[in-house]
Amino acid sequence: MTNDEAPRRGEPQAPSLDVARVLALLDASRHSLAALAAAVDLASQRHVELVALYVEDLDLLSSAAFPFACEIGAQSGLTRPLTPDSLQASIAHQLQRVQQALAAAVAGRDLRHRLVVSRGQIAAEALSRSGPGDVLVLGKAGTSERWGKRLGSTSRRLIMEAPCSVLLWDESHPFRRGPLRWLAAGEAREDVVPSLPAWLASLFDAVSPLPLAHAGELEKALGHAQAGGLLLHRSELESLLKEDEALIARVPLPLLVIP
Repeated sequence: MTNDEAPRRGEPQAPSLDVARVLALLDASRHSLAALAAAVDLASQRHVELVALYVEDLDLLSSAAFPFACEIGAQSGLTRPLTPDSLQASIAHQLQRVQQALAAAVAGRDLRHRLVVSRGQIAAEALSRSGPGDVLVLGKAGTSERWGKRLGSTSRRLIMEAPCSVLLWDESHPFRRGPLRWLAAGEAREDVVPSLPAWLASLFDAVSPLPLAHAGELEKALGHAQAGGLLLHRSELESLLKEDEALIARVPLPLLVIP
């Protein structure tokens, strides 16, 4: 790359211009199923394969072997024994919901797709099946969403370690097309307008700089945003989370994290 071709100072590096596959990590939660809809749209528009991944959580299965293991009803608060048989039945029911959701999401579309079912640690399985050219789509929170509004531990590990772009979807706010915002160092210059790759143009209208750098500023700027999304480099996200662990969960927009 020559000096004339180098990105200008403060301009974000563009994500990959093409997409190899769209991977959707599913667990039957509301956030996960909303992310599936976004993944189907993206895969359809880019004419690439959709891979839906469902992982039977090995850690959860192992915990059922303890004699004191129990589960607490999210609404009733009542406890009941957690046995291997009851957990296997719950996993089978969840897989059935995932299969039904996938079938409904792709109905009527000419889309290459497949469901991959595996058993292991969720984040490790998703990371092992992701490649640099993929886009990994997932919900901000999984089944833990019932305990409050926060970024799930699986989501956090994936956005920090995935070898590809990660699109983090938020079910609690209806998606509306709008600008993809990026953090601009110092004052944003009007003549610095990074291009939007074609696969992102299918989700967002344009790019818009945010001349800020701190978590509090970001939350204030986006607290009432109703359209578009936010683009962050992994290093930027790491810095923001050090300031405020719960920040990303409170930003009411889809989040695109690039390595």
